[in-house]
Amino acid sequence: MRTHLTVLIISIIVFALYFKIGFLIPQPSESFRVPEADLLRKEAMRRGLKPVPVSWHDALHYVDNPDNPLSAEKIALGQRLYFDPILSKDRTINCASCHVLGDGGDDDRPTAIGFHNQPNPKHLNSPTVLNAALAKRQFWDGRSPDVEDQAKGPIQAPFEMAMTPEEVVRRVKEDASYVEMFKKVFPVEGITFDTVTKAIGAYERTLLTRGSFDRFLEGDDSAISEKAKTGLDLFMRIGCKGCHTGISVGGQSLQIFPLRRYNSILAPESRFVNGERYFAGFRWQKARGDEAYPFPDIGGFHGRNGQFLFRVPILRNVTRTAPYFHNGSIEKIEEAVRIMARHQLGLTLSDEQIGQIVAFLETLEGDPVGYHIQ
Repeated sequence: MRTHLTVLIISIIVFALYFKIGFLIPQPSESFRVPEADLLRKEAMRRGLKPVPVSWHDALHYVDNPDNPLSAEKIALGQRLYFDPILSKDRTINCASCHVLGDGGDDDRPTAIGFHNQPNPKHLNSPTVLNAALAKRQFWDGRSPDVEDQAKGPIQAPFEMAMTPEEVVRRVKEDASYVEMFKKVFPVEGITFDTVTKAIGAYERTLLTRGSFDRFLEGDDSAISEKAKTGLDLFMRIGCKGCHTGISVGGQSLQIFPLRRYNSILAPESRFVNGERYFAGFRWQKARGDEAYPFPDIGGFHGRNGQFLFRVPILRNVTRTAPYFHNGSIEKIEEAVRIMARHQLGLTLSDEQIGQIVAFLETLEGDPVGYHIQ
């Protein structure tokens, strides 16, 4: 009897130590000195973060498409089509209905609403169109190679604009001013469904935004706050920049989400303190079983081919494009950051660290540059 009691006591002690062992590990001080601005800037550039160019000549390096050469006339035609409701079946919806240029490039809804107020059947929300041309793939599952091809989807989807290519061509040809514009821009092809979406894509390629982060990268140390600088440093150190990189700060790859599901009642907890990752023991949590995401699986969309592969979102203007994730289940940017840190990077961030990263993300806000295009 005494032996069994001893074994039980030892087991309880061992389990308690196993569960709380992280607290026995000496932790460094939370105080952390932000790198000098020039060093931080150089590190950001080295890791692939780049400023959006001020001049159209320089921007062309990033957005020109050899299969759809850009010209002032083609862009003007695409701009008119982007805002024209004749591309929707009931003539009430245009591209700007779901991609509001003055409000982050999306519609701030959990799911897109289209023809006859139909919601997206997979409850997918509208990614921003701003800076979308900088991405290597389009749509949440990355099924489209560029913005020209992407434009074909919403126009034809029965729950969005509900048109056929034939009807699009017929309506455009009915407008004499469109006929004249297409004659100048596409003298050989004329008005086809492909040339309509090429024109729209050409306009979307001009929708790059600049903000305070760009000015910081270009040498203005005072363009962003000390808190934002700390957030940028943290963003790079913990691994966010691994996927959210490039001039668009994302959109360059497809990645599995979530990488870590934490389905057991005991979840490992790691923290990032003073530039180092520390194991902080385990914590009790409600077991999620086989749930797909760390939020409600509204719509049942599981990425490309059902393999939980998603295009990495563009983070420019991310603080203006709530709600978050593919089905709009998360309202607050702070919660989105917490989820990404925990389920992609395996880190439990403090409220202070989350606030610092959000301060950096706010520097990515910006309006379309408004390039002078000749």
